[in-house]
Amino acid sequence: MPEPTSDRLTCLVTGATGYIGGRLVPELLASGYGVRCLVRDPGRLRDHPWRAAVEPVTGDVTRPETLERAFTGVDVAYYLIHSLGTGPDFERRDRDAARAFGAAAARAGVRRIVYLGGLNPPGVPDAELSPHLRSRAEVGRLLRESGVPTVELRAAVILGSGSASFEMLRYLSERLPVMVTPSWVGTRIQPIAVRDVLRYLTGAALLPPEVNRAFDIGGPEVLTYRQMMLRYAAVAGLRRRIVIPVPVLTPRLSSLWVGLVTPVPGALARPLVESLRHEVVCTEHDIARYVPDPPDGVIGFDRAVRLALKRIRDAEVSTRWSSASLPGAPSDPLPTDPDWAGGSLYEDIRERRVAAPPEALWRVVEGIGGDNGWYSFPLGWSLRGLADRMVGGVGLRRGRRDPARLRVGDSLDFWRVEEIEPGRLLRLRAEMRLPGLAWLELSVSPDGPRGSRYRQRALFHPHGLAGHAYWWSVAPFHAAVFGGMARNITDRALKES
Repeated sequence: MPEPTSDRLTCLVTGATGYIGGRLVPELLASGYGVRCLVRDPGRLRDHPWRAAVEPVTGDVTRPETLERAFTGVDVAYYLIHSLGTGPDFERRDRDAARAFGAAAARAGVRRIVYLGGLNPPGVPDAELSPHLRSRAEVGRLLRESGVPTVELRAAVILGSGSASFEMLRYLSERLPVMVTPSWVGTRIQPIAVRDVLRYLTGAALLPPEVNRAFDIGGPEVLTYRQMMLRYAAVAGLRRRIVIPVPVLTPRLSSLWVGLVTPVPGALARPLVESLRHEVVCTEHDIARYVPDPPDGVIGFDRAVRLALKRIRDAEVSTRWSSASLPGAPSDPLPTDPDWAGGSLYEDIRERRVAAPPEALWRVVEGIGGDNGWYSFPLGWSLRGLADRMVGGVGLRRGRRDPARLRVGDSLDFWRVEEIEPGRLLRLRAEMRLPGLAWLELSVSPDGPRGSRYRQRALFHPHGLAGHAYWWSVAPFHAAVFGGMARNITDRALKES
């Protein structure tokens, strides 16, 4: 098999709407590769700046029959998906998806698979690994056994603006000057900057065909989690943190604690925490034989933190841990008929005229959520977010990727942007735990030469009696929540116009 060259490489990227995939695509394009993105919904790519330069193809690794077209003519296939935090059966789902992906790649004659996995603790049997790390290792093995040469890059904590690991570290360090912490804060870890991860992923496309193995990838330093929190505080200009480890906090209790303090929900925090029970340190650096280190070396911890914080301050966070759709979250499109799916559709509609130009009103609409809040009954929104987190939902703390601009697929607190027509329409789909499906639609239209009209629709499609009971139980609060929102949004637009 001839060694591929960059001028004729076609790369298939799975997980292009996720944290790593959304950053890898522009790196591959900059290297001159053709890029095809395998996505369940091509509309999710619409607002990405690189959308016009890629070929989207509809498919799903959990549905093998959709993969044949995706692999046709592909040289290198990137496997960047996993079922982290999707429930007790996630290992089986990951196993089935990896087998289907590897088999489809082999049938299509793909030259290489590149997979980003987790760094395994040296000397720890698979049976003692966390389910998350065990599944990552199994996926790597299955891909290597597919018959397609596979590079598995194994990383521990990834440091970058918007990564789940970085957000966990950031919020724990910033919000708790004194921390009573689990014993795993003493575990040794070899973190890596996301820029180095992307450099390795891009370079892996050109590895010789005989290379079919896993590589450990990490930064230049080995630190405990406690040292990482203290170093983060120093780089961020915070007062020195006091960290008091105690042995009684189990991974489950730790994940609940992380879920309360950080935006990372418990369902995602638990596998991350469980992965920190064992030492995760590189045992080799063989990847440098194929993807050489930069002249100034791989990025150290302090510089990685500074780069991430600069991205956050400059509102240049291109992807976040919540960029990928939450597995198991509702994904049905907005119904257009009250008899959609044969059930009821409840609506709460509010309209207001405002003596402000449409562009001023739209700025307020597009800036909703995150630090700006929801313009009504803050305590009520906070309690609803807390209730959602207590039952394993995402809660209200995911915030925004960008403080001023939204795009299709962005997470917005416990909503997901389903549709956006700049200057006219914002439609959000709820990802909170509900006995039904919910949407919130905000629209702006001109009204006379200098004014505008604001229209707000909250929609709920109940599932069973519990759904109907839920709607009617919260209906008495709609005047305060939805009425206050419409009033305060238009008032803010008037003040800012």
